[in-house]
Amino acid sequence: MTVLARLRGWEGLLLALLVVIAALNISYSPYYLGVGNIVNLFQLEIEKIIVALVMTLIIINGEIDLSVASVMGLSACVMAYLFHQGVSVPVGCVVAIVVGALAGLNNGFWTAYVGLPSLAVTLAGLIGYRGIARILIEDRAIGGYPDWFNRLGQQAQVGPLTISIVIFLVLLAIVAVVLHGSAFGRLVYVMGNSLEAARYSGVRTKRVKLALFVASGIIAALAGLLYAARLGSVRGDMAQGFELDIITIVLLGGVSIFGGSGNIVGVGLSILVILNLRNGMGLADITGNTQTSVIGALLILSVLVPNMAQTLHGKWKGRET
Repeated sequence: MTVLARLRGWEGLLLALLVVIAALNISYSPYYLGVGNIVNLFQLEIEKIIVALVMTLIIINGEIDLSVASVMGLSACVMAYLFHQGVSVPVGCVVAIVVGALAGLNNGFWTAYVGLPSLAVTLAGLIGYRGIARILIEDRAIGGYPDWFNRLGQQAQVGPLTISIVIFLVLLAIVAVVLHGSAFGRLVYVMGNSLEAARYSGVRTKRVKLALFVASGIIAALAGLLYAARLGSVRGDMAQGFELDIITIVLLGGVSIFGGSGNIVGVGLSILVILNLRNGMGLADITGNTQTSVIGALLILSVLVPNMAQTLHGKWKGRET
């Protein structure tokens, strides 16, 4: 599908919505287009949009990972716990990334090799990983990290961009190449369209699914560490509820919840829509609870509207024949 054809479809609708939201934001504040506000717009949601990139691959593959936010919290808590025990932060970060990979390996094993639904497996992970995080930290808030670590999420910059934003841009480019320009990306789509057909074609479907879930765990762990650096302290409930926003970003981007369709252009536009929407609601002094409700409504619409459009399109074609 050409870029022009995409812009006539769902992505075109997202682009039009983005223009409307941006225009409203400009009317609310003369500082909206300032470099500082644009950087802040990304920085306040940077961990979610980083995880949304790998979630795109998983959902196109026909699976889902509800445990990503809990893995974010667990990785941060592992690093904080080790730091509290006297382990250096770099070593703690490495261990946290390994823990994230193991969490993804656990999810992938039960989904790909045992055959359990990823919805059930990762829902169990959502509860279980969060429980481990709370056991490690209890009700404490652990801080006091070295200045260099805190700067990673707060001040360290490459030009006008923070390190976290640069990491997001690099990962965005990698995911775009993998999804749209590699054999692995084609397998992701094929499996999402028909897992049985992929198996009969000789695709090693179990390995592909396992790789996706391990990647999800690693990226979620990285995002959790960046979140800890941005906040400067770690609690057991870190990133709780983030999975709602992450999944909303992907589905609003036109990725089918049933797998097999979607692209990184739509997800990129969805990221911009949600970031600007939250920024605009903040400029309008709309409370956080209301913002969450709006995001929840977007989640419903992102699933409902494409399905309704597909149904109507099918009925229209049926009448023509």
